[in-house]
Amino acid sequence: MTRVSIKATGGRNPTRYDSLIEKVFFDKFSDGATKLEFERADIKDAAKVLDLKLPDNLGDVIYAFRFRAALPSRVIETQPEGREWIIQLAGRGKYRFRLARANRIVPNKTLATIKIPDNTPEIIMRYPLDDEQALLAKVRYNRLIDIFLGLTTYSLQNHLRTTVAELGQIEIDELYIGIDKHGCHYIIPVQAKGGTDQISIVQTEQDIKWCKQEFPELRCKAISAQFVSAEQIALFELKIEDEELLELKIVEERHYKLVPARDLDKDEISAYRS
Repeated sequence: MTRVSIKATGGRNPTRYDSLIEKVFFDKFSDGATKLEFERADIKDAAKVLDLKLPDNLGDVIYAFRFRAALPSRVIETQPEGREWIIQLAGRGKYRFRLARANRIVPNKTLATIKIPDNTPEIIMRYPLDDEQALLAKVRYNRLIDIFLGLTTYSLQNHLRTTVAELGQIEIDELYIGIDKHGCHYIIPVQAKGGTDQISIVQTEQDIKWCKQEFPELRCKAISAQFVSAEQIALFELKIEDEELLELKIVEERHYKLVPARDLDKDEISAYRS
């Protein structure tokens, strides 16, 4: 079952970002609407009307509501039962509010943890640039994608900036190529979330669309990774089951804890066999 974590602005004081995105939303909204197109310029217009100073990074207003924060309470109140507003890319400088079945994914706290000997080079962890880079490094050096999927995989590129015809520019956190025992080839986009960022349907959707566009002959497996703690990592394989309703499904979820090899005891290793 997909787990959703949404905190409405009722639990915090509204911010400048809330005021701007709420103004843009209700300028476009009408009862019964399921898609609302808007442009980055609409945020500037909203700031003028509301007499608010524009953020230095205008794109961060959109990013915040795509990956970090819930939409304002008034916007959430317009959602039909069982559906949520998300913000999609819709071309260069263009976006779309769209109703979807589910949005944010959070790790299942009741899931068992699998211990893995930590192979991350200490010098790499001495100089991480941010949580996301540290997470990608731990996933890569500990071959967690291989372990999770049961494939042999190779990191092709990270932080790939590219475009999807119908969406515009996107960024894939890391891209892997994989092969199974039958010789089938896989394209594996990985989204990594650290800090307060949450796994979202919007990045999963755009990663899958890019893979279909650029590698239609390969089998796509969309992976999301998130820190549960500094040493514990949750991995998800996600898919979109209904492209019209945008229903995000968890195919598989596993939690891995990276530990020194000396901390693995024989009883635990034996238990993993069953």
